[in-house]
Amino acid sequence: MTAPTVSPKTEQSLREAMARLFAGTPQRTNGKLTKNNLWREAGVSRATMNRATTVLAEWDNHVSESPAEAQRRQHLDELAEARKKLRESRQKCRHLQDQVDAAATVISTLLAETAALREQQANRTATIIPLGRYHAARE
Repeated sequence: MTAPTVSPKTEQSLREAMARLFAGTPQRTNGKLTKNNLWREAGVSRATMNRATTVLAEWDNHVSESPAEAQRRQHLDELAEARKKLRESRQKCRHLQDQVDAAATVISTLLAETAALREQQANRTATIIPLGRYHAARE
């Protein structure tokens, strides 16, 4: 059994649409290099386009080598790099926040200890008498 094919007129429409899309001069679409735009630009149904296996093979080959595809891959690489940097920045931020939290805990503890020592110092009312005088006064 042979693969389904399309009429020469349909194949010509698809090739013309493909040429317009690759040239950046679409008439019916936004110009993005997608198969949806190919069948819309050609004025055929998606099912009809799917039967044009030769045209689709050429489309796939050309799209994978096109400057637009290279630019898309470059954008994806840049996006991946930006996401990696964002992850690293967030991790660093979490680490720094942990350090700030630990420092705040230490500072809070030191303030409490300082306040307790000051209160203890303020509550001392005893007079200190040197031992030598005390013994001498008793005798």
